[in-house]
Amino acid sequence: MSRVLVTGIAGTGKSSALAELGRRGYRVVDTTDPGWREYREYVESSDELHRGEWLWVEERITGLLDSDDGRSLFVEGCVRNQSKFYDRFNAVVLLSATADVILDRVARRTRNNYGKTPLERAMILDDLVTVEPFLREGCTHELDASRPLADIVADLTAIASRPMTASQGHSLRGKRRTRTTSAGPTGPSSSPSP
Repeated sequence: MSRVLVTGIAGTGKSSALAELGRRGYRVVDTTDPGWREYREYVESSDELHRGEWLWVEERITGLLDSDDGRSLFVEGCVRNQSKFYDRFNAVVLLSATADVILDRVARRTRNNYGKTPLERAMILDDLVTVEPFLREGCTHELDASRPLADIVADLTAIASRPMTASQGHSLRGKRRTRTTSAGPTGPSSSPSP
């Protein structure tokens, strides 16, 4: 059984990919669902964009990763403390896309209202600059999420079918990763472009 974390900022298609993986019989957990994360307000907020943050409920994530029903597990999340669990995953996959693609998706999506207000759109753009580089540094694979959903899901299932041990994945983070674009895998890269 493989454990794969699918991460990326809002609008990159994490929920859509996990929904399709779930339809195909894989075990999936969307940590934006109630009970998996909690919001912590900052004591002193510098501005409207930086009022607080979501964090995983670590006991729940630990319990999830300790369980095994024989199927590959795909976990969706994008929170600061997820890196505490990277060594428990066989792969950490970053879904990335350009700002234009992301903003178009959040404007059109119907299952999630996040990204509809000007403030939320500003937060997404801020996350592209301030959060995504950290996600890229910690990932083992990066997928161009502007590609069709079927391609993303095929790549995720292929990653799960060739699991590294958690320690192998941990040793690759920040050093070597595969980036898959519409042109195909670009191979190992130390600094892939978004």
